[in-house]
Amino acid sequence: MGKYSEDPAWADVVPLPTDEGGPNPLAAIAYSDEYGEAMSYLRAVMAANEFSPRVLELTDDLIDMNPAHYTVWLYRAQCIFELNYPLEEELAWLNETALAHQKNYQIWHHRNLIVDKLGKWQGEAEFVERMFELDAKNYHVWSYRQWLVKRFGLWEEGELEFTERMLEKDVRNNSAWNHRWYIVNGREAEGVKGVTDEGIRAREIEFAKKAIAKAPQNASPWSYLRGIVRRSGMPLASLKELVSPYADTTTPDGVRSSHALDLLVDVLAEEADGKQKARDALDLLSTKYDPIRKNYWEYRKGLLGDVVIASTAA
Repeated sequence: MGKYSEDPAWADVVPLPTDEGGPNPLAAIAYSDEYGEAMSYLRAVMAANEFSPRVLELTDDLIDMNPAHYTVWLYRAQCIFELNYPLEEELAWLNETALAHQKNYQIWHHRNLIVDKLGKWQGEAEFVERMFELDAKNYHVWSYRQWLVKRFGLWEEGELEFTERMLEKDVRNNSAWNHRWYIVNGREAEGVKGVTDEGIRAREIEFAKKAIAKAPQNASPWSYLRGIVRRSGMPLASLKELVSPYADTTTPDGVRSSHALDLLVDVLAEEADGKQKARDALDLLSTKYDPIRKNYWEYRKGLLGDVVIASTAA
């Protein structure tokens, strides 16, 4: 006997067990008896198209046992909407569920549905930050934050300051860098300028510059700078002054960042007489500063082509 078969509240339901191919299935799913029983009752109520408080309790039980089962989540959402269940109560339940199962995608998809239906975002940003206190690089939470910004137009609601707080805690948090890029440049299709605006571009370059000073070997701000160059159309040469202090190949300890040296290679490659210097920098990356990617650096050298050295006739 099981939990549901012994419960008078479910006496009217005939459970539908899983059909896995007869009494001796080739590859039976290994789940507990408790989970198997609960799923057999869910199949029955789904077949009857039942939406009721007891179905919500059943999905709660199943999600507690297996929070990744998307069919359960989808039926729960349908039940919530059919019953006009208080969405604030569902969010309160979701908060505890999300804290207990941090890496689960289905939780955030469900939250997306609930908040979209509710039409209110108040309190959501605060809860997201609470989640980031547990894991500051949780991909599902970052994706939800971006959706929240776009859905409710929160571009000017402290999002830049939020990224600053996150990067103050960990300047290497590439997810926070990605979110900042989204906030700065995510509305260009609507005619809102990002780094193509001179003032915004200068601000973001300065922000990246300060982050580099804290941790020169952190790849994120260097990638951020490359993104600014590509998006705005500014010449790479304009970054040479910024890069040079971190990639000085003329002194023994002058190279403080392999990422800076990588960027310097691209700057030098655009100069009329810079290809040989670029090749020399790639040799340093290949042999000293990033030898684990030697083949890649050698490939980059090949892209530079042959260097022609001019000579004068005697």
